[in-house]
Amino acid sequence: MRSVYNILKREIRFVSAQKALVLIFLIAPIAYAFMYGSIYTNKLEEKVKIAVVDMDGSELSRMITTQLNAAPMADVIYASDLTDAQQKMDYGTVQGYLYFEKGLQEKVLSLQKTTITLAVNASRFLPSSDLTATLSKISLTLSAGIRMKYISKQGNSSIAALQQANPLTLDYRPLYNETSSYGAFLLPGLLAIILQQTLLIGLVAGMGIEQKNKFPGLFQMGNASSILIGKGSLYLFIFLIIGLFFVIINFSVLRIPMRGNGFNLFILSALFIAALIPMGLFLGSFFRSPLMGMQVMAFSSYPIFLITGYSMPYHSLPKLVQGLSALLPTTPFLKSYQSVVQAGGNLFDNKAAVVHLLVLWLLYCVLCIWRINGIKRTHSATIQ
Repeated sequence: MRSVYNILKREIRFVSAQKALVLIFLIAPIAYAFMYGSIYTNKLEEKVKIAVVDMDGSELSRMITTQLNAAPMADVIYASDLTDAQQKMDYGTVQGYLYFEKGLQEKVLSLQKTTITLAVNASRFLPSSDLTATLSKISLTLSAGIRMKYISKQGNSSIAALQQANPLTLDYRPLYNETSSYGAFLLPGLLAIILQQTLLIGLVAGMGIEQKNKFPGLFQMGNASSILIGKGSLYLFIFLIIGLFFVIINFSVLRIPMRGNGFNLFILSALFIAALIPMGLFLGSFFRSPLMGMQVMAFSSYPIFLITGYSMPYHSLPKLVQGLSALLPTTPFLKSYQSVVQAGGNLFDNKAAVVHLLVLWLLYCVLCIWRINGIKRTHSATIQ
């Protein structure tokens, strides 16, 4: 136990003496959380520009255009014809166009089938999906109103007309992310990735510095287990504090709802960080240059995020990618983290993810101890 305490004190002095590590461990997580989080502060996009080609010029087409322009999601720009509208979309002036054919109102009043054409720039999925959803709501509402007016003229009461015009009502209730916004979905996972990557970058850089300096005095202070516990205790403490800061400050500033129990989130975060520490020390032991280690870890951020199943459903990933993803503590943590933060889940609801984290923690502890022992033997042989 004394050796663990001595290694912990050495690690504090070691980190304090390295300005780069102080920046990575203490400044970078807070700065990145506010910098990247501020991008999605508003969470919902508004006033997506859409062109309207009104070849009918009727009361109905003007009504649809007015309702579309009144929606927070859309900003209507008029186009003279289809060619003009297509050019506006090609140049990025608008994200889509709405086309009303000539004779639209006449066909509707005579109960003939008619079509309203919406073309969207699907290369940007958020504007295209938001425009489609907004126009669909307006079209369904107007269609029901027109049918109800026609049925009422047949001598039916307003209640009967409503039932016949809209016999099946969809009670649409999005749970947890009520606004269905991309920002509200992304921010919790983004904060978790920032916590992970700053920890891994710092651990790998620190091990690179140790390798470069031949681990001065470290191997004389204790065995591999003591080194892992002594070094890891400092980082576990620091990043649990940073994680707590994220939940208290960043969640409040960025208006991220915290629906779960704070104690459950604390246990999950502790398991996650505890699994990352031996993983980071193990990976860092293979880099003799701290700069190279930092570069590799920095460039791994986006690939790690993509293969965890947060942005893409896990079951849709290729089998090989699923296998690689299962080796990352990020995968079970993000699944359980999202459940606790956004859905109000608890540890029992996420027992499979908790067991997964414990298995990965044990795996990386074994690998880290094995690697430290190997380096220690090489170091002893070199001295002799």
